[in-house]
Amino acid sequence: MAGQLWSPTNGGFYATETLSEELRTAVQPLTRFTQFCDVEEAIGKNRGETYTWNIYGDTRDDAGVTGIAENQKMPETDFPVGEGRVTLKEFGIAVPYSGKFDDLSEHPVKEIIHKTLKNSACRTMDRVAHNQFDSTLLRATSTSASAFDLTDTGTPSGNHTHALSLDHIKGIADTMEERNIPAFDGENYVLVARPSTLRPMRNELEQIHQHTVDGWNRIMNGEKGKYENFRVISQTNIASEGWGISDAAYFFGADTVTEVIAVPMEVRGKIPDDYGRSKGIAWYALCNFGITHADATDADTKKQARIIKWDSAA
Repeated sequence: MAGQLWSPTNGGFYATETLSEELRTAVQPLTRFTQFCDVEEAIGKNRGETYTWNIYGDTRDDAGVTGIAENQKMPETDFPVGEGRVTLKEFGIAVPYSGKFDDLSEHPVKEIIHKTLKNSACRTMDRVAHNQFDSTLLRATSTSASAFDLTDTGTPSGNHTHALSLDHIKGIADTMEERNIPAFDGENYVLVARPSTLRPMRNELEQIHQHTVDGWNRIMNGEKGKYENFRVISQTNIASEGWGISDAAYFFGADTVTEVIAVPMEVRGKIPDDYGRSKGIAWYALCNFGITHADATDADTKKQARIIKWDSAA
């Protein structure tokens, strides 16, 4: 096919940069959680190996709040330093087909990518990323139509009494500001939830074009608008929690989850067997995700948490 080259490898498959780029471009607009992850490169790491990176918290800066006298020594402080650690895993799925591999036309290959591999890769990557967002220490559970309990143990205080409301969102916004959680884009936080969870506020959301202040501003994938200082994202890649009241929602700022990549997502073609009659095409990635701030060692490390989950025991 024009512009398409398949390169043989020593691993029993063909690889193609052209179609790999096509897949990555197709998947990107469909992700909801993955788009908010930071990226660490782990090129050269293999499956089962551990990748570690440093995590830095906020400084303890009370020492200088009263000002520095002329002859006073500069106050010194420190900040929490931890480690993020993930084990690299392989992800992917293959679609077998029959026919002459060398004579594949452009249409069948792209049809497989766009109708099958794209959706599989999107769902898989978003679910793996979501698992890390879901491991946050901070859990908010409604206790009335406007109030909620907040725990920092990774476990909700009980069952929701009311569905997520505009008053709850305002209260969570205040909580995030009080905790000095950094904004995702320097100004706004992010709220990700299923469409039914967002329904009570949908009529209150700003129109997408109102986000463009002083020129063009990037609209997030799945963004429905803005409420308070939250950019609101609708997602359906993650299934409903199935609680009796409400459903999960995630409120967060910056420095939340890290994606560690050893082999970026790519398209692979199976080397034909059965005398050239058995073919296949797959997407593949060697990577993993890890939450950045989930250290429950003490009060100082718990303060670094960046994600609040709207959570219920049942």
